[in-house]
Amino acid sequence: RVIAIDALASRKMERVNSTIQISTAGISPGGGVGNKRKALNKDYLGVDVIAIGVPTVVDAATLTSDVLDLAIDNLISQSNEGENFYNMLKQLKEDEKYHLIKESLDPYDKNLIVTPKDIDETIENLSIIISEGLNRSLHPGRITN
Repeated sequence: RVIAIDALASRKMERVNSTIQISTAGISPGGGVGNKRKALNKDYLGVDVIAIGVPTVVDAATLTSDVLDLAIDNLISQSNEGENFYNMLKQLKEDEKYHLIKESLDPYDKNLIVTPKDIDETIENLSIIISEGLNRSLHPGRITN
């Protein structure tokens, strides 16, 4: 059995550094940022794979989409002028809005990958949480500090 741990790209800013995902489907390193590599899964490795992933980054289009949602909500609550326009923007489906923003950024080749500024401290804390969880599940009789 293989336990693979990787950073993930999130499609929502609120998920960054706030969840730990566990799956038996394996993991595709670099898949979330367009840097595809061989998947680490049972088909490729021939053994069961437990994947542990933590969303630590978002792309610029995701960040822009989330900020736009907040700005639209703020504009709707503050003003009656332009309400129809703001509501029209609000009704765009998530995928439509994301692809519109991504297409707008593509000509400038600016679809950057963004991570919070406290990422080093967060990764240190998450590594302790994940390692303690693994130690307790793999060695249930052993007490750790």
